[in-house]
Amino acid sequence: MPYFTRKLGSSRSASGAASQPASDPQLSPHIGVTTGVSSVAIDRGLLPGGRRHGEAGVHLAAPVSYEAMVDADVMLRVKDGDDAAFEYLVTKFRRPMLSFMYRMARNSAVAEELVQEIFLRVYRSRATYNAEAKFSTWLYRIATNLAVNHARDTKHEKPELSVSLDERDSDTGQTLDLADGTASAEQALLRRERLAAIRQHVHNLPERQRLAVLMHKYQGMDYRQIAAVLKLSESATKSLLFRAYETLREKLKDFV
Repeated sequence: MPYFTRKLGSSRSASGAASQPASDPQLSPHIGVTTGVSSVAIDRGLLPGGRRHGEAGVHLAAPVSYEAMVDADVMLRVKDGDDAAFEYLVTKFRRPMLSFMYRMARNSAVAEELVQEIFLRVYRSRATYNAEAKFSTWLYRIATNLAVNHARDTKHEKPELSVSLDERDSDTGQTLDLADGTASAEQALLRRERLAAIRQHVHNLPERQRLAVLMHKYQGMDYRQIAAVLKLSESATKSLLFRAYETLREKLKDFV
């Protein structure tokens, strides 16, 4: 059973409230992590009509190479009832979504649940999906809307602060207890302190600036992609990022 299917039944809202599916996943007035979603039929091999591959009357199509297709076309196959195509998209985008949501929620368990909600909303919206924009743009709109609502609902909660010496840094891929002698323990801790300060000041940015920085710096998205997600012009996006980076330079000048 795929990762997403196994997790559906246990997803819960970080704020404790159940959400209802919205007709437009990008513009829903309130989004939390859905409770009791195990009834959603996203079972491996289950076709829209409820029959499994191999049963009488079900035509088995030839294998499809999703890697050779653009993501929007893969999502259109999901719209037509291809659950394997959905699993492919979950596998491809789960990690970047988890990274994005962790940097927004700053709690690994909550980030996992938010990612489940993102893909649940993708699946629920399959019937109304169209390929007017890139699939990744549509996906990040859902993720951004969810992240913003979660941040507003939990703004008084403390972030996860636990740090392990064996934990790999998300930016460098290295651990604090480096064995190759390239950095002393003191240098490693200073680097960790600097990274923690960066994350804190990014988190303290105004909402749109924070989203733009996360997508630009950590997700590797360009101005055009970010503008499409935030529904801004490219010039407005550049201005937004300029103000954000100027604020960060000022706040972090003691670490430079």
